[in-house]
Amino acid sequence: MAPLVEVRDLAFTYTNSMADATFRDVSFSVRPGELLCLLGRNGTGKSTLLKCVSNVLQGWQGAVLLDGSDIAAMRPSEVAKSIGYVPQNQSPGFPFLVRDIVIMGRAPRLNVFSSPGRRDREIAYRAMETTGILDLADRPCTTLSGGEWQLALIARALAQEPRVLVLDEPTSHLDMGNQVIILRVVKSLRKNGLGIVMASHFPDLAFIVATEAAILDRARIVHKGPPDEVVTDAKMRQTYGVEVKVLYVGEGVDRKACLPTFADL
Repeated sequence: MAPLVEVRDLAFTYTNSMADATFRDVSFSVRPGELLCLLGRNGTGKSTLLKCVSNVLQGWQGAVLLDGSDIAAMRPSEVAKSIGYVPQNQSPGFPFLVRDIVIMGRAPRLNVFSSPGRRDREIAYRAMETTGILDLADRPCTTLSGGEWQLALIARALAQEPRVLVLDEPTSHLDMGNQVIILRVVKSLRKNGLGIVMASHFPDLAFIVATEAAILDRARIVHKGPPDEVVTDAKMRQTYGVEVKVLYVGEGVDRKACLPTFADL
């Protein structure tokens, strides 16, 4: 099966010198029904990488191929029809209704002077139904909890009808209950054939929802492969600089967990 999105030797710098590159030589691909979980310390460039892959940020070197075509040669609206990007910590600035926020995801598929029609509204409502927030449709977005707002942003991205979903720390700053809700939606989307790239600070999530994990460190992808091979004691210690244990959790949980030992406390 051909990749939906393929990243080849990607590099980016905020300065004029590649000696100061945020990342370089980054390569990976995602096929339908696959989820790549991108791990790494704060400040390693995970968010910047996702913005480049989504065409939110331009000026990279290398290539990002969408169904074999380089997005650098495509109009932003064309890229947005296939790649849905959900940013980290984007706060609502105005009290738009949730349904209006979600229908904004139809923008790449509308002409400059056209307005959303019946089909656009149906797709937006279907996106809210998929994310479980249909009952919030008439709520001002400024009244939502953190988890509800994150689901609204995912619904907005789904309203674009993308084939690839890019999620930047979708569970950050959420309580345990909302984390589970978000992950349930993400896993369902993957199983329904979306290709997903997701950055996270929580290595456990790779075991829960990912088909592949990668570690961005020292401006490069230093490890990439199945979560069981990437999320290990040694590699997590090397990445985060603390003692870590990867344990199998039984008692009905039936999965691995990655825990700091707090040995130095």
